[in-house]
Amino acid sequence: MNDRPRELGEALASLRAQRGVELRVVLVGNGCEPDLALEGVQLHSTPENLGIPGGRNVGAEVLGRADSGEYLLFFDNDAVLPDPDAVARLVAEFGRHPDAAWVQPRIVDPVSGVTLPRWVPRPRGKGPGEPGVVTVMAEGIVLVRRADFEAVGGWPGHFFLFHEGIDLCWRLWDLGRTGWYAGDVHVHHPATDPARHGPYYRLVARNRVWVARRRLPAPLIPVYLGLWTALSVWRFHRSGRLRVWLHGLAEGLRGGHGERRPMRWGTVWRLTRAGRPPIV
Repeated sequence: MNDRPRELGEALASLRAQRGVELRVVLVGNGCEPDLALEGVQLHSTPENLGIPGGRNVGAEVLGRADSGEYLLFFDNDAVLPDPDAVARLVAEFGRHPDAAWVQPRIVDPVSGVTLPRWVPRPRGKGPGEPGVVTVMAEGIVLVRRADFEAVGGWPGHFFLFHEGIDLCWRLWDLGRTGWYAGDVHVHHPATDPARHGPYYRLVARNRVWVARRRLPAPLIPVYLGLWTALSVWRFHRSGRLRVWLHGLAEGLRGGHGERRPMRWGTVWRLTRAGRPPIV
C-alpha cells in the first residue's frame, strides 16, 4: 500500500538474496500502484484494497498464469529473511515431512529477539524453537505447497483481515494434509499489536463466526462460539471496545460467511490428536 517504503525495500532485498532456490517475486499493490521498480520483481495492482487474504490470492493467481513453481511463499512487506538459505531450508522440510501442506518458520522480533506466543502455531507448553506438527499458521510468513493451496481454493478473500489462516489450515487438514513448524528457520518481523488496526475488534469477532459456520460440523459450532465469546468478553471487557466486538459478533451471525463445507469428523479427530481440537 506504499506505506512502508523502507521496510519494503529491506523485505525485497532479503528475498533477492536467497540462494539454493529459484524465486519469482510478485509485489501486489493493494488498491494502489506499487511505488517501486526493481529488476526481477513483477508488479501488479488492484483497483481497490482487497484486504490481506484477497491480496495474497491475487499474487498467487498472477504467479499461476505463467509459472509451474511447486511452492508459494506468502511474505508480508515488513518481514526480513536474515539468512540467505532460509527459503531453501523451508523447502527442504517438505522432503522430510511429505504430509505437510505448509511449513511455518519461527518469527522473531529483530530488536528484542523475542518470539511472541501468538507467532508459535502450536499448543502451549512447547518452546518457540521446538519443531513439530501444527494445525494453524502465522499467515504473513508461510510457505505452502501450491497444489494443496489450489486444491482447497486459496485464502478466504472476503475475510479481509484476521483468522483467514484458521480457515485455510482447516481446509488443508481436511484434505488429509498437516502443517509443519520449522523452529530453527528464523524470519524477522517487528512485534506489533494487531489491535493497532482500526477494525480489529469487529473483524476478529465477525471472522470467528464465519470460520465456525464455514468449516465446523453443526454440533461444534455453538461450542466453538460459546468458548470464544466467553474468552473474548474476559479479554476485552476492560479495553472499552467490547461493544465494537459485540457488533462484529452480530455481523457474523447475520451471515456473509460464504460457502459452508464442514470438515469431516475424521479431521476433527486428527486435529484433536495433534493437540488442538477445533473448538479452541
